Amino acid sequence: MACRITSKIAQPGILSVRRMATAAKEVHFTREGKVGLITLDRPKALNAINLNMVHQIRDHLLSWHDDTSVGVVCVEGTGPKSFCAGGDVVSITASAEDDSAALTFFHDEFQMNYLIGTYPKPYVSLIHGITMGGGVGLSLHGKYRVATERTLYAMPETAIGYFPDVGGSYFLSRLEQPYGMFLGLTGYRIKGADLKHLGIATHYTEMEKLPALKSAIMASTEDTIEEVLASHESPIPGPFTLGPQVDLIKHCFSAPSVLDIFSRLEEDGSDFAVKLLKTLRRMSPRSLVVTHKLLSEGGNFSYEECFAREFVAAAEIYRSGEFTEGVRALLVDKDNCPAWKPGTVEEVTQEMVDRYFVPSGRQWKPL
Repeated sequence: MACRITSKIAQPGILSVRRMATAAKEVHFTREGKVGLITLDRPKALNAINLNMVHQIRDHLLSWHDDTSVGVVCVEGTGPKSFCAGGDVVSITASAEDDSAALTFFHDEFQMNYLIGTYPKPYVSLIHGITMGGGVGLSLHGKYRVATERTLYAMPETAIGYFPDVGGSYFLSRLEQPYGMFLGLTGYRIKGADLKHLGIATHYTEMEKLPALKSAIMASTEDTIEEVLASHESPIPGPFTLGPQVDLIKHCFSAPSVLDIFSRLEEDGSDFAVKLLKTLRRMSPRSLVVTHKLLSEGGNFSYEECFAREFVAAAEIYRSGEFTEGVRALLVDKDNCPAWKPGTVEEVTQEMVDRYFVPSGRQWKPL
């Protein structure tokens, strides 16, 4: 039977990113007044981040950390399509026989994410366009996230044999539950206004007003930035679009296991439930179970501990070959037929899952 992803739910934006030659200027850093501006500049790759960009952003954040002449940090993406579509996953999996490059990327990216989340100065993300995977890590940990009607948010990693990382086990587990579990397992795409409803975005501004907002941000200070953001907010257009599905989501995604989620969706039988179940059955079974455990337990761990646990899981999922196979099937060969091992959630054993939570080899620590 032919394998093909057709559901909008299961189309991860991160998967559209192709490996591209390293440009001399992939990210720019500008100082104006008391504001440090970070501009991602890989529009042809939807501003996907690579290790070079991670290091540059990390190093500039460190240099501004104790610089009293910098009071606010703002990050944006070049072009109208994307803030940041995620990590350059094809490059990450290119050396499948050697996991050192992949683990270095995850390790250093997580350090950058953690630095953003513990930054002592206001950090503002203008998340217009596609904001997925690594783009979520670049934005959500900061104090302010400004969405527009063109924002498209998702954590679609289970479709490529991975899991919602970049601190996902921390922030998804702390959303009003079980929305975090729903978003983390399905990769469901959320638009700008709904991000404000969910609390993922702190502000909502119409795209046509974004240039004026950016100008005001660049003239702001740490004392005025909150007022600047509030004064440029637009009314949220309409109610929460997932409102009609709230009861279904709460009932099904609060289940104690992935198999129980499947059972509750089957019992519900509505069109939305059937669509979700079809989507979930295409995802990596192993990734679904690991994600469920990470998100179920994430609320019990500190910010630092969540990143450390995710790094352990990332190392094991890379060694398992599941991530490499998912990228191959959806990005490289594009046959959309990943050979997941095992092929069903029913076959995922406790022993398999436990390996993702036992530290082995290199460990993660914040800067």
